Amino acid sequence: MVVEFRPSRSDESPGRELLRELNDLFNAQYPGRVVRPGSVTTPDEMMPPEGIFLVGYEDERPIAVGGLRRLQAGICEIKRMYVVPEARSRGVGRALLAALEDAGRKLGYRRVRLDAGPAQVHSRVLFEKTGYVEIPKYNNNHIAVYFAEKQLETGTMLGDPTGDRLLGGS
Repeated sequence: MVVEFRPSRSDESPGRELLRELNDLFNAQYPGRVVRPGSVTTPDEMMPPEGIFLVGYEDERPIAVGGLRRLQAGICEIKRMYVVPEARSRGVGRALLAALEDAGRKLGYRRVRLDAGPAQVHSRVLFEKTGYVEIPKYNNNHIAVYFAEKQLETGTMLGDPTGDRLLGGS
């Protein structure tokens, strides 16, 4: 399985449609979220020079999305990771996470943070297996019960140095 991650905007197709699927899932998992979202991230926050939004493609079919935004000097936050149901359990989530971390390094961040709600059990397992450590609550996301952070070490990136295409796979 090879997934190609391409920078995009979260408010343009196909990212917009995949985020709609993610929001529908969250709304089903967390009743009342429609009137009180857990965390609001704007499309512009996930754009260079301080952020990025990636769409993952398998054979030109969009199967995953994820974004990264600036929290404070040297620290970014991963937001809106989503893999379509038929692509799960094949390493796509891990590849997406690695691509987002690589993008964070490229943007000059030293640490990355994320949060997850109680229904994101599989995501939490992935985060812990890939080096995230639980930290105290760092934001006001009332849905989240898990807050974690990882040091972004400098080193080899999955992507090319120009940032045109970020590749991942398992």
